[in-house]
Amino acid sequence: MYLLIKGYYAQRHCTVSTLTTCGPCLSSTYTDAPNGLESCKSCTDCDSSLRVKRACSSTSDTLCEPLEGHYCTDPIKDGCQGAAEHTKCSPGQYINETGTASTDTVCGDCVGDTYSDGSLTSCRPHTRCELIGLVVLKGSSSYDTDCGQRQHTGAIVAGNPPLDVTMLLVLSV
Repeated sequence: MYLLIKGYYAQRHCTVSTLTTCGPCLSSTYTDAPNGLESCKSCTDCDSSLRVKRACSSTSDTLCEPLEGHYCTDPIKDGCQGAAEHTKCSPGQYINETGTASTDTVCGDCVGDTYSDGSLTSCRPHTRCELIGLVVLKGSSSYDTDCGQRQHTGAIVAGNPPLDVTMLLVLSV
């Protein structure tokens, strides 16, 4: 069998009395090595989590790469056949390692008196409200402590005896 150069296929193989007839690979087809194929291979279509890194030509297949925010789960030589969306860290976790085109995001857990909403690259310490004389609504691993003003309530009785009307006022200071 006679091998044809890449980018071509055998339209008709040789016989005792004829030579091999070759034809070029047409649009959306290719051969990437010397061959004796009777047709060119179909170009790969990148799936929905991938984009074209290098377009198909008569001598090479399409190369795909992950979309922004995705990483390759099925690498091949110089490209990718499948990808997944980067993991999103949950509240109470921080981004320990940012995802790349070839690796997923790695999340870590906040511990002790720290928190993260899931978008931070490290856990933050809770605000210490008591140090600045404010009321504390305790935080958790996913949100900060909430500091607020101290609330005082009191009752004042005011009256107008001739009218026999009594009012009760509640004041906030």
